[in-house]
Amino acid sequence: MSSSPPALPKPSQGEIWVVKLPTEPPGKGPRYVIVVSTDAQNHHPRATTVLVVPLSTTLSSFPCPQLSPGETGLGETLEIWANGVSCVPRASLLPPRYPLRKLSRGTICSIARCVVRAMGVLPSEIAD
Repeated sequence: MSSSPPALPKPSQGEIWVVKLPTEPPGKGPRYVIVVSTDAQNHHPRATTVLVVPLSTTLSSFPCPQLSPGETGLGETLEIWANGVSCVPRASLLPPRYPLRKLSRGTICSIARCVVRAMGVLPSEIAD
């Protein structure tokens, strides 16, 4: 009797999840991330990965959005860690311990501009 594999999480764009990033040092625990891939990708039955941008408690002078506790539902101000954008297995996503807020489309667009700047490209240099 074969059992089907466990159902993968179905995150939505703008949701905050917890994941152990493969790029982090071995002793570093899981961190909060924002799912930035499209819902078509995130919910596709054969898609096994999602694109995430980590959050950091270390605030820098890099022009990235800082998210207040009111925006996230977390207890402190966090900053987008644009250089840490990663593709992670959906199976590695853990739900937060308590419900968090979903970020707005405007905030997702601000995150995208920040990631592009981290690549050394001005958002205005990208043609649609």
